Amino acid sequence: MLRGRRRRAAISVLVAALTGALAVGCGQGSSGGDTAVDKKPGRYASSGQLPEHLAADGTTVVVGSARADTVVRVYEDLRCPVCREFEEDGGAGALRKMTLDGEVRTEYTLASFLDDRLGGKGSKKAANALRAALEQGKFVEYHDLLFQEQPEEAVDGYTDAFLLRMASRVNGLRGVEFDAAVKGMKYRSFVTASEKAYEADKAPGTPTFAVNGTLLEGDRRNLMFDPRYVPLAVGMSTLPE
Repeated sequence: MLRGRRRRAAISVLVAALTGALAVGCGQGSSGGDTAVDKKPGRYASSGQLPEHLAADGTTVVVGSARADTVVRVYEDLRCPVCREFEEDGGAGALRKMTLDGEVRTEYTLASFLDDRLGGKGSKKAANALRAALEQGKFVEYHDLLFQEQPEEAVDGYTDAFLLRMASRVNGLRGVEFDAAVKGMKYRSFVTASEKAYEADKAPGTPTFAVNGTLLEGDRRNLMFDPRYVPLAVGMSTLPE
């Protein structure tokens, strides 16, 4: 995977070739005009207002409008530093904006394989805590905060104490039920099933992205790390100005 200046240099070369190839025939670019929240059904004022629920498969966390034509699936391990790069410095903000605008629905599959590779339980504990946050309607806010404050990969820093301390920063999340779920790994079966779903989908690592069921690979995947080109990567016809 390209990083830093190497990725940015590659993107500048790629975008000239990919703009025409991916944009032609996409047909559903973002339009201009009034963007007030109440002007278009499916638009949301903030991340805290986004609908979120667990899909019928028991592993997919669904965020955004059910009417969105484009579905972007994000495979992440909470301990993965490249996932944090995507969330904090890459295209996650642009993807979130499209989700807020109702153009995209974002779905998450939470992997936890790094615990086995590095030792510890942080990935599993964080995934369990996120499932508990979903029960409180706080998945998006907590998810974003956990990546923002991600401990070093090798430290295994997603401890119960850390997860509860971060939850205290999300208004309305802490409570007897949530705290007990974190401390007791209430959603252990969800964590195990989510890792199996990640493996079954043959995702090559984290983060991995799929658009309407098709995994993004190579150059198109790399575009997800530049906020300017996320609409292009997911097949939107209009790039941000």
